Amino acid sequence: MKVSVLQENLAHGLNVVSRAVSPRSTLPVLANVLIATDEGRLRLSATNLELGITCWIGAKIEEEGSTTVPARTFTDLVSTLPNDRVNMALNVRTQTLNVRCSTSNTDIKGIDAQEFPPMPIPDLANGISINVADLKEMIQQVVFAASTDEARPVLTGVQMMIHGNQVTLSAADGFRLSIRKAELSASLPRPVSAIIPARALSELARIAGDGDQTVTMALPPSRGQVIFRLKDAELDSQLIEGSFPDLEQVIPRNYRTRTVLSTPAFLKACKQAEIFAREGSHIARVNVTPGSDVQPGTVEISGQSEETGFNQTQVDASVEGDAVLIAFNVRFLREVLDIIKTPNVALETTADTSPGIIRPVGEDNFLHVIMPMHLGS
Repeated sequence: MKVSVLQENLAHGLNVVSRAVSPRSTLPVLANVLIATDEGRLRLSATNLELGITCWIGAKIEEEGSTTVPARTFTDLVSTLPNDRVNMALNVRTQTLNVRCSTSNTDIKGIDAQEFPPMPIPDLANGISINVADLKEMIQQVVFAASTDEARPVLTGVQMMIHGNQVTLSAADGFRLSIRKAELSASLPRPVSAIIPARALSELARIAGDGDQTVTMALPPSRGQVIFRLKDAELDSQLIEGSFPDLEQVIPRNYRTRTVLSTPAFLKACKQAEIFAREGSHIARVNVTPGSDVQPGTVEISGQSEETGFNQTQVDASVEGDAVLIAFNVRFLREVLDIIKTPNVALETTADTSPGIIRPVGEDNFLHVIMPMHLGS
């Protein structure tokens, strides 16, 4: 193999694939990144056997070939090279990759590419096309609600369901749930249901570009895998087996109080309350008071800790229904408000012991349910 590539392109490609490198594995080759020539471009791949990422970058190919080199060593080296052309040549017999750039000359010991696990080849003919910007926003609005507790693997994933032209992403961790819906440009002939690891979707959102690009999703039958194909990158992930809980049963069907307030003001108040609540039990008390003919309703958000003190912020609100004092995990509140783009947000409550619903005002494709916390005395 003999290739030359721009340092910035090589650094970008390594940044895309490096998160799929296995940090701890009994297979040494999984700590490596695959470098291979591929139809006039350079292909970089990394996998931990559950998640795999491939990236293609422009390159001048003088001699075809492939090898694998330690991902961390190679990434650290490339990041320190000058913004210039990088020339790479492989000694096949010793599996040593020579890397030259400006005045830098490096030999990196690698492992034969034959030992690298084969990356799946997707059949994109029956793939599902989704706008990249829409998919990124959908992922960001649900993935944070997935569980990180491996004891319940199903909840570490995001359920994707497609019926006709409607796609729904759902995530829950037992204390909160997020549901985001969108429409596809074309209807599917049969329903699709899969549980995709939240981490895989987070990585997809990270490597996906912006703009009007599309991502093609393939679910090979009976392989237990999902493959996302972007313009210059591909991500494959094992699916999570099991039954996702029926989240519709958790969503309250009605409310006694609906409070509409400024999203930025609510978020800022939660951030202030969290400074104090995080030292205690993360409790934010939300006190909703209806208004009158002469003054608006209010929401008081407060957090306190015996060690650090007390904070309370009052935000004007439009309140429909009864007064209510309810407590939530303040981090959960902040995280959902962080991903809501609308100027105003609605909080729907029934009682201090019932779940609260948060909805962006003016959009009906997203909802978030948070379980209340015990208020105490």
